[in-house]
Amino acid sequence: MQIIETERLILRPFREGDAADLLAYLRAPTARCFLSLKLANLVEAEVEVRKRALDEGSVAICLKQTGQLIGDLFGADGEEEEAGTASVGWNLNPQYGGQGYAFEAARALFDHLFQVKGIRRIYAYVEDHNISSQRLCEKLGMRREGLFIEFVSFINDEAGNPIYENTMQYAILRREWMSGAAAILQPPGGSGTVGAETSGRRV
Repeated sequence: MQIIETERLILRPFREGDAADLLAYLRAPTARCFLSLKLANLVEAEVEVRKRALDEGSVAICLKQTGQLIGDLFGADGEEEEAGTASVGWNLNPQYGGQGYAFEAARALFDHLFQVKGIRRIYAYVEDHNISSQRLCEKLGMRREGLFIEFVSFINDEAGNPIYENTMQYAILRREWMSGAAAILQPPGGSGTVGAETSGRRV
């Protein structure tokens, strides 16, 4: 993953020194789809950072002014079973929500995947109760393609039985992105958000 700069952010690979900032938002994930990534301490965070540093599809979202890690994107490698398709998602530290950072970062990732990597189609899974992530998908120009009933489980009930989530799939084609680029590539300031998952990665 090459380094990408936006107006307020730097998107880059994970590296040594990111553990404390990663722990800050994975110590207590706010979206259920990220519970499997919950970190207990700095040691676990350091292990996770080393793992992500080797993953081409894992991207750190950092503030340009300070260099602080405030979230991450995944799916930047664009390697799917179907050639030319990328499954993407995002997770932002809630402390930085509502400032348009998630949109600014995802918009830059989409542009990179479509124009640099030559990806044909990008899609994302979002739980039906995650309204903020649905709004982000729509702001990015993605269309809602379907609703999967009781598609995946992230938590169990008191008896240990899985609680299944209804999951929406959003997608956008490269030609759609290019034709709508003028509307999408607007100045930041919309509501940043958290919490999409990708297939194969329960995040």
